Amino acid sequence: MSKNAPSRRKRSSLNVLTIAGVTPYQRKSNEEYMSVDQLLHFKCILETWKNQLKKDVEYSILCTQDQASINFPDPVDRAVQEEEFNIKLRNRDREHKLIEKIEKTLKKIDMNEFGFCTSCGVEIGIRRLEARPTANLCIDCKTLEEIKEKQTTG
Repeated sequence: MSKNAPSRRKRSSLNVLTIAGVTPYQRKSNEEYMSVDQLLHFKCILETWKNQLKKDVEYSILCTQDQASINFPDPVDRAVQEEEFNIKLRNRDREHKLIEKIEKTLKKIDMNEFGFCTSCGVEIGIRRLEARPTANLCIDCKTLEEIKEKQTTG
């Protein structure tokens, strides 16, 4: 792992928190993991993130519709327009998948199943969840999963 990796993780965490307009959660002494306050904190982050993504998708659709009506006579310009359109479609698809993942995570919060590793059952951790609110695995299980993926693809 490079020496810049921790700062990237921190930046990622701050981006999600900034989108939601919240500060990092300050755990109270003797507070139980995934207390009502913590669940509300993450619900706020996830709902705000989902709403922002939906706005981005709507804006992207409007822009694409406007640009699709332009007919470029030059084949190179048309090719560039088509490539930009394909990139926007891929991005929109990723955003839709992320919205679905956020909605699944919100359901987990409602069912009090949020914050625990789906593989081993341990706490995922507040800071990890702030960096990646849709995380299903603790850092150890995620690391093992990535190692297995590298071994099968490498």
